[in-house]
Amino acid sequence: MTEHHKDCFGVLDKIFPMGDHGLREIVPACFDCPDRMGCLKASLNTEEGLEFKSGIIDRSPARGLIGRLKRWSEKKELNMRLKKTRGSAKWL
Repeated sequence: MTEHHKDCFGVLDKIFPMGDHGLREIVPACFDCPDRMGCLKASLNTEEGLEFKSGIIDRSPARGLIGRLKRWSEKKELNMRLKKTRGSAKWL
């Protein structure tokens, strides 16, 4: 069974664009969409979404040794996923 999605499905800049004040804002039309959860999850697994997550980790404070290790681990995982995403795009 194939799923039919809107053109904006999984596109971070369409469903969670930058606002006038430099902050990302939710598009009001997305609240009524039945695919909103799957769409947001798909957008966060794209290259732009992974870079967005990486930026959030960079801005979050790391408290103590455990906090720094956790942040380092999360950044490492995101960087590996970004490399995998970029690498798979080259072969298409």
